[in-house]
Amino acid sequence: MKAKISYSIFRFIKWCVKVCYPKTELVGAGALPDEPVIFVGNHCQMNGPIVGELYMPDEPYIWCAGEMMHLKDVPAYAFRDFWSQKPKWTHPFFKLLSYIIAPVSVCVFNNARTIGVYHDARLLSTFRGTVEKLKEGKSVVIFPEHDVPHNHIVCDFQDKFIDVAKMYHRKTGKEVAFVPVYIAPKLRKVYFGEPVRFSASAPIDQERRRICTYLMDAITGIAESCPEHTVIPYRNIPKKLYPKNR
Repeated sequence: MKAKISYSIFRFIKWCVKVCYPKTELVGAGALPDEPVIFVGNHCQMNGPIVGELYMPDEPYIWCAGEMMHLKDVPAYAFRDFWSQKPKWTHPFFKLLSYIIAPVSVCVFNNARTIGVYHDARLLSTFRGTVEKLKEGKSVVIFPEHDVPHNHIVCDFQDKFIDVAKMYHRKTGKEVAFVPVYIAPKLRKVYFGEPVRFSASAPIDQERRRICTYLMDAITGIAESCPEHTVIPYRNIPKKLYPKNR
């Protein structure tokens, strides 16, 4: 009964978000490979997960921070990741808000199409869950930025997510494709770039570097080729500091 109520609340929240969130156009989706892929995009704060859940093609599964799925972990993670860069005088308000949103976060992220991501021994379960979804024919969305500057479009990518491709190849013999995705909320569009395919014959360290560099460059290139607009950055900085795409 509890699970049913939780899912009903999630469906209501999702409906509210879809009503309020701008309709988003997919650009280049018709040229995507006819197979399960790993979409890799810019996080652009909450826009990435929202677009992934509401608009990405074929209802893919989305990597999300495992902390956002557990009631006791949400407040510390939410404050650190969302609001710690806000002016110090606002911190008490945002710390309170992080506790208020905790039950909502747990409801949403445990009912949406998510795969929890952890940075300890549980990371193996993240990889296994991802491989299972790919084997079922479902694509996966990953937002691998972390708080290390790269350029005016994206922060640097954490690269261990590439190891999913190695595990997938070991289980299926297939080399999965990674598709660069640029999410542009200000243009109300999502752009899909040319995929890059994992090579099982190359050393994994080399593949991590090669694929991450390609994806960051491809997303940057897509962004810079778009009409001039404000980029929603990974970091939750004041809006007056948001960069332009060129």
